[in-house]
Amino acid sequence: MTNPLMARAIQLSIENVRSGQGGPFGAVVAKESTIIAEAVNQVTLTNDPTAHAEVLAIRQACRKLGLFELKGCELYTSCEPCPMCLGAVYWARLSRVYFGNLATDASKIGFDDSFIYREIMQPHGQRRIPMIQMMREQAIAAFRAWDEKPNKIPY
Repeated sequence: MTNPLMARAIQLSIENVRSGQGGPFGAVVAKESTIIAEAVNQVTLTNDPTAHAEVLAIRQACRKLGLFELKGCELYTSCEPCPMCLGAVYWARLSRVYFGNLATDASKIGFDDSFIYREIMQPHGQRRIPMIQMMREQAIAAFRAWDEKPNKIPY
């Protein structure tokens, strides 16, 4: 079955490879079958490891709609989202995600993020990049201030 929104995400991913601008990933955010935002992977172009197509499309859609949530919107992406992009999907509260390639397909061409899932399960100090907690008593002050703030915008 052909879907024009998924076809666009795939087209973006192919064009990105051919242009030499970045990796083989494209994404589209749509609302009611209308494209709100689209983006391609720009990690090497911008020297930004967070510049994945999905994250950039989510950022663009939020700016365009003037919202920090994308309820009622759908993401069409050329590949199953990586852990970072998956986190962005949930924080943005997208209604649905459609994807083309599997993470295992991406792994076969050098984009293997399975180690991140394994790392998350490790205790902080045993991760490849050790995570060391410090100054919790001082840091918790910001959480207390947030908890006590009467006019906060929950997200």
